[in-house]
Parts: sequence; structure tokens; C-alpha cells
Amino acid sequence: MIRDAGALEEFERDFSRTHRLTHRQALAILDGLWAEGRALGTLPPRDPLAGIEVDIRVAAILHSCSKKSSPA
Repeated sequence: MIRDAGALEEFERDFSRTHRLTHRQALAILDGLWAEGRALGTLPPRDPLAGIEVDIRVAAILHSCSKKSSPA
């Protein structure tokens, strides 16, 4: 369990600043994560549209907030 979220965020920022991935490396990581998800039985999802209503509502809320805060 992560006890200090701030320290983790700082670590992630520092790590991403000093360790750049090539496109090929990023795809290799994605492929590995996908294979792990398949091995665990969580990927691909049984219903790819499950929960889409919530995603649409959140996107609409964020979109409306960004319009209000942008200068006219």
C-alpha cells in the first residue's frame, strides 16, 4: 500500500524526466501488459461498453468546465 502519495508522484516525475522510452520500447511494454491482462483473464473485457455512461458524463462535465475557465 502506498503511504505517501506525494513521494510517489515526485518519484514518477523524476523517473519520467530521466528515463525516456522510444516508441518501440513503449509498445513492448504495452504488449507485455496486455499479455499479463490476458493471462489474468481481465483482458479483453467481456463487455467493452460497460460503464460508458459514466465516462460520457464525466467527459461532459470536464468539457463544460474547460469552456468556463478559458478566456474569451
